[in-house]
Order: sequence, then C-alpha cells, then structure tokens
Amino acid sequence: MVSSSERVQVEVFPDRVAMLTINRPPVNAISPELRGEIAGKLKEVEDDEKIWTLVIIGAGDKFFAAGADIPTLLALEKESGLKRVQDSRKFFSGLSHMEKPVIAAINGVCLGGGLELALACDIRVAAEHAKLGLPEVGLGIIPGAGGTQLLPRLVGPGWANFLIFSGEAISANKAREIGLVQEVVRFDSLRDTVLRIASAISSRGPVAVRAAKRVIRAGLDQPIEKGLDLENEAFAEVCGTQDKNEGINSFLEKRKPQFQGR
Repeated sequence: MVSSSERVQVEVFPDRVAMLTINRPPVNAISPELRGEIAGKLKEVEDDEKIWTLVIIGAGDKFFAAGADIPTLLALEKESGLKRVQDSRKFFSGLSHMEKPVIAAINGVCLGGGLELALACDIRVAAEHAKLGLPEVGLGIIPGAGGTQLLPRLVGPGWANFLIFSGEAISANKAREIGLVQEVVRFDSLRDTVLRIASAISSRGPVAVRAAKRVIRAGLDQPIEKGLDLENEAFAEVCGTQDKNEGINSFLEKRKPQFQGR
C-alpha cells in the first residue's frame, strides 16, 4: 500500500488510479529533500500492482510547483552546480521512464523546475488560471532539469526558444494552443477531469499502454525506421499476452474486458 508523508500524499482510487499531491507551502518549491520524498512515493507507485495510472497535482489552487528554492542557488559554483543538476536529472529521468502513464494536473503556477516536472509527465491538463514558464534566464542561469531538451521536443524549437530566452510565463490557454498542455478546464473541474482521463487509461490493457509509452519515448530519439522497428517489436510482444486475448475476445463477445496485466 502506498504511504503518505506530510509534504507528499498519495491517494489510491478503486479504478487502479493513484493521485500524488505535493504540499510544500508556500509555493511547492522542489528542494532536493522534496525530490527525495517524491521519488520514494514514485517507486512505491511503480511497485504497486494495484495502480496502473498516476496523477501528480499540487495542493490548493495557487501553485503546481514553482521550481527550486531560489536562495539556495546563490551558493552554487561550477562543481556544485553540476552536482545539483545531475541529481535533478536522475530524479526527472526516473519520472519520465516510469512504466506507468503519468498525468500532470497543473492546478496553478508552474514555473522552472515545476514545469520541468510537468514536462517529464506523459499528459498535461491545466486549470484555466495556471501560468507556465521557464524563468531561469532572469536569474542568470538556464533550465537545468531537462527544460532545454524536453520543451523543444514537445512544442518545437521556435516556441521553446521564445519561452526559454524571454523567461516569460504564458497562460494555460496559450500553452494548449502551442501543444504544451492537452486540455484546459476550470479549476473546480480539474481533479474530476484528470481522474476521468486516468480512469479511462486504466481501463485499457496495461501491458499495451506501457508498451506504447515505452516505444513513443524511445522513438522520439531515433530515426523513423528505427522507431518503426521498435513499434513492430513491441506489437509482437503484446500479441503473446493474455491481455491481448482477453481484449479481442471481449470485443467479439460484446462485453467489458477484464485485463489482468499479463
């Protein structure tokens, strides 16, 4: 069973969905200590066979996450700066490579490392009042937890250049327009919306969903022919599963499938 701490709570729902809530007032700054707590919960979620889909959200309606503790950046030199971003890279890479799909529910301000946290997720849904951006250049630094690499892959180099070079935050609706988020909803509908999406994902064959996630992620960094090879191999693998037989039989028998993850 997934446990909770004061700053990171995990709620598990009956439909194989878990929601991880970050609650570190006032702005949910992602300190190294908080990263460690989140990483521990992510491992518990990944290891829990009863959970097939994860949602990450911030507590309240003001901040999803606002990145690093700014005063701690002042002491960084070249070596300590490298150590810090390498530690961050390990955390964000671990999140992006989770087998289970992860949805970011952006409930408020989402800046710096907070946006990099959202970028490491598979799907992003934002409340109407949310603001998203990478303001690091205004502090004389650059995004150091994947922002310069993940953002252009998602929205293209033009918009990534604009957001990173200017450091400006954009609205949730503009983020949807450029493909940074997939859906924008009223704040009072956000929780229900992401749980509905997560529940829909969890109702599908989990082996197939995880294979699709793996191939999509891997294929982004490969030539198209190599990506197609990965897709072919993954298709062949899922053809040998019990879930494939259950999915096809349930369709033919006009009933709801009972996937087991095997």
